[in-house]
Amino acid sequence: MNKKTIYGSIAILAVFLSASCNKTTTKTATSTETKTEVLIAQTPPMGWNSYNCFGGSVTEAEVKANADYMAEKLKQHGWEYIVVDFLWYCDDQTSAEKFANRRPDQYIDEYGRLIPSVKLHPSAAGGQGFKPLADYIHGKGLKFGIHIMRGIPRQAISGNTPIKNSDAKASEVANLADTCIWYGGLVGLNMTKSGAHEYYNSLFELYAAWGVDYIKVDDISFPYHADEIEAVHKAILNCRRPIVLSLSPGPAFIGNPQHLRSNANMWRISGDFWDKWPALKKQLFLCREWAPMVTEGHWPDADMLPLGKLNIRTELKDSQERFTNFNKDEQHFMMTLWAIFRSPLMIGGNMPDNDEFTLSLLTNDEMLRVNQHSTDNREISFNDGISIWTADDKENPVKYMAVLNVNDASKTVVLPLESTGISGEVKVHDIWTTTDLQMAGKGYSISIPAHAGCLFSIQK
Repeated sequence: MNKKTIYGSIAILAVFLSASCNKTTTKTATSTETKTEVLIAQTPPMGWNSYNCFGGSVTEAEVKANADYMAEKLKQHGWEYIVVDFLWYCDDQTSAEKFANRRPDQYIDEYGRLIPSVKLHPSAAGGQGFKPLADYIHGKGLKFGIHIMRGIPRQAISGNTPIKNSDAKASEVANLADTCIWYGGLVGLNMTKSGAHEYYNSLFELYAAWGVDYIKVDDISFPYHADEIEAVHKAILNCRRPIVLSLSPGPAFIGNPQHLRSNANMWRISGDFWDKWPALKKQLFLCREWAPMVTEGHWPDADMLPLGKLNIRTELKDSQERFTNFNKDEQHFMMTLWAIFRSPLMIGGNMPDNDEFTLSLLTNDEMLRVNQHSTDNREISFNDGISIWTADDKENPVKYMAVLNVNDASKTVVLPLESTGISGEVKVHDIWTTTDLQMAGKGYSISIPAHAGCLFSIQK
C-alpha cells in the first residue's frame, strides 16, 4: 500500500487505470505506465486488521476505537489502514457447527452482493453499506479496508439473483463444486461463463462507492485460483478507484511470482500466523525464500503482527483472551524480520489495549524506515542458528544489518561489517535500544538472547 496515495483528477486516474491494465496484459511497459502504477503500494502497506482480536464479529464501535487510536498515536509514524476482516455480512457468529461446514445467513443486496450486518455495523442501515464507516475513517486522515471471500454467496444462488450489467443470473455463473474448505458460505465463480466477470465488476463498483481503499480477498491464493485473481484485478481497474489488493491465505505458489506481481499488491507467504515461537521461526525460512521476489508495489506478506491484546472473541484460535504469547525478545525478532524483509505491517491486536512496550515497537521510526525505505534486502549468512541480513537506505549513505537468533540459547556474534561494503571507521547504531555500539578490539561484538532480533544502522 502506498504511504501517500495520490488521488488526482479523473483524467489522472484514467491514465493510471489504463497503464495498470496494460501492465497486466503485456511484459512491456512504457515509462508512463511504470510511473503511474507505482502510485499504489509503493511501500509496504501499514495498518491494522480486526481478525486476531475480534475474529468475525468486530463491531463498528470497536473499529472506530482502533481508528481513533491509530489517528492519535500511529498515523504520524506512517500507519494508515483500518481493515475490517471476515464475516461482517452476517449476524451468526457463534455457530457450533464445524467451521468448514458453516453456512450462516449472509446479508446480500438485490444483485447478490454481500452487505454489512446492521447488528454489527448500525450505520450500514438503509442501504448505506460501509460508506458511513469509511467516511469516519477518512475523516481521521486514514484509509479503509475490508476482507472478502472469493466467489458468490449461496443466498444469491438459491435466490437466483440477477447480476448487475448482465443478463445472467447467480446460478448460471456459480461453480458449485468449488467452495472454500474452511467456510461454506460462498462458492467459486466459473469465469468462462457470461456474467462471471460482470459479477466481480459489480462487487468492486459497490466497494468503490463505499470508499474502500484496500481489499483482502481470501480463499484465492491457496489453492491458487489464477482466473479469479485476474478477474478481481481487472474489476479493481474497472471500478476506477485505486484499491490495494491483498491475496490470502498462504502459502502462495512461489514458482510464478510474475503472475502475482501482475495482479496483486501483496500476497501471503504462509498460512495463518499466530503468536507461537515455532511459527515465527518458520516465517524466517519462508522470508529467506521469498526475499529475491520482493519488488516495489508487490509485496510478499509474512502475515499479521500478533502483538498486544488478542483473542477478545472466543471463537478465535486457542479460545483464550490474552496478550501476545511472544516475549519481548521474540517481539523484537518478529519486528526485525518483518522490517528487513519489507513485509507489509498489519497490527493484529486491539490497539486501545496496547501497553507502552507494544507502542514503542510500532513507533520506532528507524525500524519503520528500514521497512519502508530500504533496498537490496537480503540474507548474507545463516550459520549456527544465526541469520544475518543487510540492506541499503534508498536516500542516505546508510547500511542496515539485522541479526536473528533462532537458537534456544544466547549467542555471541561479531558483526560482519565488511559485508556492507563500508571500510574504515564507522558508527554502528542499535535501532531497538537507540544506543551506539562500542568497538571491542577490531570489531563489534554483540550478545544476542535466545529467539531475539537485533537491528543496526551503519554509516561512516
